[in-house]
Amino acid sequence: MTRAEAKERNRRALLDAAFQVVSRDGYRAKLDEIAERAGLTTGAVYSLFGSKNGLVVALVADYLRPYYEEVEQAVPAELDLLEAVDAFARYYRRSCDAPDALARLSLQITLLDMALHDPELGSRLATSIRAQENHLIALFTGRSHNGGVVTPQQARRLTTALRALFVGLSQGVPLGLAPGADEQYFADVARALASGMSLIGHDGALQDGRA
Repeated sequence: MTRAEAKERNRRALLDAAFQVVSRDGYRAKLDEIAERAGLTTGAVYSLFGSKNGLVVALVADYLRPYYEEVEQAVPAELDLLEAVDAFARYYRRSCDAPDALARLSLQITLLDMALHDPELGSRLATSIRAQENHLIALFTGRSHNGGVVTPQQARRLTTALRALFVGLSQGVPLGLAPGADEQYFADVARALASGMSLIGHDGALQDGRA
């Protein structure tokens, strides 16, 4: 095994161990337990990630990366905006039935708790999540809608609204708090949201995508 391969193996082992321990213990997660589960020392954490917070931020990026890659595959480029939003919503709803749905929900809630206890970590997590969301912004930008073309600014506003909508719904589904929220429901509410606000500018004026 080369040095680069060993480094990547150790990085993967620490991320997998961190997922288990952080999901369970949140901000109380112990670095030495994470390292022990990975078969490494805490020195490996500092060497690869700089700090415990650096490991948590990397964990979030690692967790979100395949999700955004799958979304890009689930939403074909030839769809208009409402069709793209529909496909995205249906993909998001299907993810609520995945075998790891409860584990992902636990991690989401845990990370929020950690961010509240550690503002520095919260700021770094927010930066990481915004960077990942650029994939969604790019996914919606340039699509046709009502005779216009969606601008990056409009796509960003829509992405923020859809994220808030789906985070709430996806937390309710596995907990049994969103009865009737099937795939069609996700698609319907997402389309309604996009139809009502996607091309509304900050000044409230309707834009045609050429601005």
